[in-house]
Amino acid sequence: MQTHSFTPRLLSAPEYILALHRPEDRVALLLRNRSRGQTMQRILAAEDVASPSFRGWVRERSESGADIFLGMNPLRYNSCARTKESVLEIRHVYLDLDEDGPASLHSIRTTGDVPAPNFVLDTSPEKNQVVWRVDGLGRDQAESLLRSLATQFRGDPAATDISRVLRVPGFRNWKYNERFLVRAIQQTDQVYQLRDFVVHEDSPDRRRDINEAPEPARRMPPGHRSQSEADWAYAKRALARGDDPETIVRRIADYRAEDKADPIYYARHTVTKAQARISDAKLLSRTDLSPANDQVDAERSI
Repeated sequence: MQTHSFTPRLLSAPEYILALHRPEDRVALLLRNRSRGQTMQRILAAEDVASPSFRGWVRERSESGADIFLGMNPLRYNSCARTKESVLEIRHVYLDLDEDGPASLHSIRTTGDVPAPNFVLDTSPEKNQVVWRVDGLGRDQAESLLRSLATQFRGDPAATDISRVLRVPGFRNWKYNERFLVRAIQQTDQVYQLRDFVVHEDSPDRRRDINEAPEPARRMPPGHRSQSEADWAYAKRALARGDDPETIVRRIADYRAEDKADPIYYARHTVTKAQARISDAKLLSRTDLSPANDQVDAERSI
């Protein structure tokens, strides 16, 4: 790791983009307008995303209600989609702190289990995103570390895939009624290795003593329903009331744009499975769909 001193600095959007990525890196830019139900994704060089002309285009859409997100890891040079398989290499791991961000940030800075973050973003009041620059991690190692970090510091478990997009500073967060301009502070320029993190939970890199008792399995609270199950239930309801399947696909894809690498594929697969389920039920003249079967089908639709 680098040991020289670093003065923390507030970053503009282009400074942040080029601090994360090399100019020639292919990166994903996601624009999501919730009020209009629109999601756009562009994959292009980081230097183009940071250019004044393209930045002006993005700002126009931000001012009309779009949230702006950027991929945290570069994509292969021939990639036209943001999938795990298209990720070129792991450059960053991160946390999306949607629950009591200040408390989680305090833990990050004081536990000694993780190094100082490279970037801390204020995304809305008491909500933050935290980014570390890393080197030498494989895909499985990175996602295991992402899950471990989310578990330890109460991060969003949906933000634990290597193709994740996070917010860009200098643009408004439209998710809430209160106007909030996202900002990013770079706190260090160090690059970390896996050994700099204390790995917990299910990582294969965790050093476990042979006599250490296994940790109890984490259980969901009674009545908990995953987001995939909720999407499945919504698709069935919407189809039953006669909504156009393509409209349902767009709604689900828009809602899951931030946490699915290919939201259109995921949404279309969910709706197709729901259509098949309803069709089978009609053929069998059944009107009572078993909750247990619903859950199995929901898991298959993920």
